[in-house]
Amino acid sequence: MHDLVIRHGTVIDGTGGDPIEADVAVSNGRIAAVGKNLSAGKEEIDARGKIVTPGFIDPHSHYDAQATWSSRITPSSWNGVTTTLIGNCGVGFAPCKPDQRDMLVKLMEGVEDIPEVVLTEGLPWNWQSFPEYLDALESRPFDLDVATQVPHAALRVFVMGQRGLAREPATQADSDRMAQLAAEGIQAGALGFSTSRTINHKTKRGELIPTLQAEEAELTTIGNALKTIDAGWLQVISDFDDPEAEFAMLRRITAASGRKMAITILQRDAKPEEWRRITAWIAEANTAGVGMLGQVLTRATGILLGLEISQNPFFGRPSYTALAGLPLADRVAAMRDPETRKRILSETIADRTLERRVSQWNRIFPLSDPPNYEPSADQSIAAIALRQGRDPADLAYDMLLENDGKTILYRPLSNYTEGNLNTVHDMLTHPATIVGLGDGGAHVGMLCDSSALTTMLTHWTRDRAVGPRFTLPWAIRRVTLDSAAAIGLHDRGVLKPGYKADLNVIDYDRLALHTPRVVYDLPSGGRRVIQTASGYEATIVSGVPVYREGEATGALPGRLVRGAKAAPV
Repeated sequence: MHDLVIRHGTVIDGTGGDPIEADVAVSNGRIAAVGKNLSAGKEEIDARGKIVTPGFIDPHSHYDAQATWSSRITPSSWNGVTTTLIGNCGVGFAPCKPDQRDMLVKLMEGVEDIPEVVLTEGLPWNWQSFPEYLDALESRPFDLDVATQVPHAALRVFVMGQRGLAREPATQADSDRMAQLAAEGIQAGALGFSTSRTINHKTKRGELIPTLQAEEAELTTIGNALKTIDAGWLQVISDFDDPEAEFAMLRRITAASGRKMAITILQRDAKPEEWRRITAWIAEANTAGVGMLGQVLTRATGILLGLEISQNPFFGRPSYTALAGLPLADRVAAMRDPETRKRILSETIADRTLERRVSQWNRIFPLSDPPNYEPSADQSIAAIALRQGRDPADLAYDMLLENDGKTILYRPLSNYTEGNLNTVHDMLTHPATIVGLGDGGAHVGMLCDSSALTTMLTHWTRDRAVGPRFTLPWAIRRVTLDSAAAIGLHDRGVLKPGYKADLNVIDYDRLALHTPRVVYDLPSGGRRVIQTASGYEATIVSGVPVYREGEATGALPGRLVRGAKAAPV
């Protein structure tokens, strides 16, 4: 008797092949058989009229802190993810000496918008070295599998102390020590090394990330350590301010290391075609035998705006700032006062960059339920206000006060220069990209893109009305096999005998995202934005259902993944 049998489902196996009607049998955490009339299971799921897929692989999340205090890696596990890779963008909490903890907490608070009090109360700090951090994670059960990377910022602080934090050039001895620690972490089970080269990553006080100006010699020394142990990949985010020189350097580092490099790919309004140049260079590198990939999101990268979250359209106006520290209900009551309203609406935001970010009315949209991540220009606050003969700020003010101040607006930033997702379509279909950048566990007060893998199925294969869609088998391959292979986990992402039994049973017709909402379930009552979905009838990890109809079963079979995994023989 099998442990679990899923009956009568439409199997989409992750390879991109045609769907088949079949049963799926699971034994000992592995897929035992796929076919008709399989023998009985101790537990059975009727998947008639449903699709059965491999569990989704998310190669870009930031649950480095959450995984130390919670066994539930939500919202990702609510959205069909069964394996997630943390430690991205060079930030994390290991290695770390006791007197350096505050440095990393303040860095993560700014870079990933996680309140300091949450991290201070939540992190157990039962580690110093990276291998000890892995041991701490291994002691916990999860609702999905967690894989890790060694973060460059933590290495720099650990080795160089205040010099590293101040972005001073590393000496050769510094670089050698960081390389040794990176190799040690990967040999202990991390899947790679990550770094950040973007000015967007900074502390709340505006201090730039320690890795921003790391020199080529430092990165090459670390890359060479990965070559020596023949393991791990390199993950990078960069501003590409000097794109030719920056990419040439990254390619040299990749070539010297002999390892694969993944680079964040975004469309920026100021340089809307630059991403095409970068992905073309990535493709050229691959042709030359230098393994490189671009990581792309399934929708625009953007922020959410609201009174209950980190920013809103009046954030930075003096009269609103005077109210910002009040509890939400008190702030809403104060904002309903006619005189207060008049003052706030009469003011401007002094910081012009912030003003464009939160008050560019033709790029701010109401968020429907289910949310539309490809809104048209006529759905913007500016367009609605024009039709109503109102000032856009006046309209937005009223919208934010609805629902007791819990209304959320959507502000796409990158990937939306043309006001649609045609660019994202081209990113997703580029042969040198993988799907990632959901950032689960980060930016918890301003976005929730860990749901973007659900968007791949709902929007791109079914709901999109303004451009081409993808076939369901193709889209599922992109969030299963392709991602698993990229990060070196060849034992999952395919629904065939011998592979790890990480699965989703999905009511495709009913699959839908819900509007993001705010909850206060982090340590110290910390706030975060979450997003749930309907239609995931079962999510299964290592053959054990962890969610049924969106409700937790109580089972926690997920574990730390140590090292790359070979495909079943």
